[in-house]
Amino acid sequence: MVMEMIFRGTDTTALVTEWCMAEVVRNPAVQARLRAEVDAAVGGDGCPSDGDVARMPYLQAVVKETLRAHPPGPLLSWARLATADVGLANGMVVPAGTTAMVNMWAITHDGEVWADPAAFAPERFIPSEGGADVDVRGGDLRLAPFGAGRRVCPGKNLGLATVTLWVARLVHAFDWSLPDGSPPVSLDEVLKLSLEMKTPLAAAATPRRRRAA
Repeated sequence: MVMEMIFRGTDTTALVTEWCMAEVVRNPAVQARLRAEVDAAVGGDGCPSDGDVARMPYLQAVVKETLRAHPPGPLLSWARLATADVGLANGMVVPAGTTAMVNMWAITHDGEVWADPAAFAPERFIPSEGGADVDVRGGDLRLAPFGAGRRVCPGKNLGLATVTLWVARLVHAFDWSLPDGSPPVSLDEVLKLSLEMKTPLAAAATPRRRRAA
């Protein structure tokens, strides 16, 4: 159990950061807006801190959109076996003997739940731009990458804080682009214990200032 907690706490955090940076590289307009927000908060020679990222709504939206588009744990829990018929609120019945899992990937890519689910659109989480203020820590089942209820991931707050800080610092210190001659970023997925990039991200990081170099 301890090893599982360590693995889940490190592997998923790294994977979400990789997916987020892949989207930043694929979407220059997102990268530019994100960098402008970080620069405005800490200045050109500053370094983003935990306190700074809490004041960056677009950064928070980028991370939320990454969790929606690429949930690190697409199947939220190990399989559960119904030992008796279970009636659901919508009138459906899960028959006894059925193996059930929560497919968060299917929920986050459902066109009846999310408008244009194939698009990477952080603004869908910015209320002032017509988006929704979605709590990804288990308060809104439309996007619950950490689970919900009594068995919600205990490291959800640490994971979110880590990813947002890493992304802020990476975008603040470097310009991110595709290496010369490389193919476009592939978003093909492979499901192992977590949702990984089938082709790991390859990107060119150009220091924005001498201090970063």
